[in-house]
Amino acid sequence: MPESITPIGPAGLGPIQPAQPVQPGLPAGAAGEAGGKSFSQFLSEKIGEVNQLQQESTQAIEGLATGKVQDLGKVVSAVEKANLAFQMMVQIRNKLVDAYDELQRIRT
Repeated sequence: MPESITPIGPAGLGPIQPAQPVQPGLPAGAAGEAGGKSFSQFLSEKIGEVNQLQQESTQAIEGLATGKVQDLGKVVSAVEKANLAFQMMVQIRNKLVDAYDELQRIRT
């Protein structure tokens, strides 16, 4: 019989490591992904990404119209990607406005 028993942790054999604290307001694991950025910085980056997708979509449409792009599937894909990203951004904005309105109702 061994003198000491080593518990099995999530990473396999070895001591169990204590859980890392999670920053309030962020889901587990998001602290490392966000890189300590503020919410406004994160939101600005995502808006920039949506803008980039919109520009790529416009370029794909112009390329198709001028004959530079022959692959209709790539054009449709770029347009749909931009459309979905924009719809998601609008829904996020709507949720933020709803949350702000709810906070205003709570304060009064």
